[in-house]
Amino acid sequence: MSERQMTQDPHPDHDRGLEFDVATLLGRRRALGLFGGAGLLALAGCAEARTGSTATTASATGSAAASTEVPDETGGPFPGDGSNGVNVLDDSGIVRSDITRSFGTSTTKAEGVPLTIHLTVTDSGGGYAAMEGVAVYLWHCDRDGSYSMYSEGVEGENYLRGVQPTNANGTATFTTIFPAAYTGRWPHVHFEVYRSTADATSSGQIVKTSQLALPDAVCNSVYATPGYEQSVRNMSQTSLTSDNVFGDDGGIHQLATVTGDATSGYVANLTIGV
Repeated sequence: MSERQMTQDPHPDHDRGLEFDVATLLGRRRALGLFGGAGLLALAGCAEARTGSTATTASATGSAAASTEVPDETGGPFPGDGSNGVNVLDDSGIVRSDITRSFGTSTTKAEGVPLTIHLTVTDSGGGYAAMEGVAVYLWHCDRDGSYSMYSEGVEGENYLRGVQPTNANGTATFTTIFPAAYTGRWPHVHFEVYRSTADATSSGQIVKTSQLALPDAVCNSVYATPGYEQSVRNMSQTSLTSDNVFGDDGGIHQLATVTGDATSGYVANLTIGV
């Protein structure tokens, strides 16, 4: 299968939903996640559920404050966390902010429109105060809709994957590229949250798996640039509300706030509560 075919015809099990994911891919590590046994991790969207709605008060990173628990979502068949074959999390070099290049035996760079992602973790049981030192593992497809370590032609790459601890403001920051749109899915970014970097890099317990959605207008601007041609057709065939991940929870809870332009790059912000 070519990379073009991969974009048009993704794995039949890709992002089929949480129930499928728990039963087949992440069953070993998707048990109840507790921070020191104190409570379940809850995530919340940084913006209002639907495109065009009014956002709540923004934080220092430009992301609206967390106020409701975000739904658990599938990690898909390409997590790279050891639950479905390969495991990048125990590789030296995975803890990094810039995830545009592969590390280890390859240094291939994923090309595309620059994107910086700020994922902010707050304490839902403590007034949504910033949480320092928790870890975020983030991954997504490349400009062709392919996932490193899995898709044909990029099995030997591990770009667009990385782990970052949150800083004093509760924020983990990643430098990456804007992902493609592929058949059947709205443009998105996957992430897992762990209690610590040590847990993330040693097959520790995943306390939350979810996805970040990217806004319609921004996607259209990016996909008008060279290299994203296939995404134009793919995106035209779906919507946030019809997406089989974001559209199955009675509203969109993971829509990032995005600023910037296709020339200088974009910055996406999402705040999540713990």
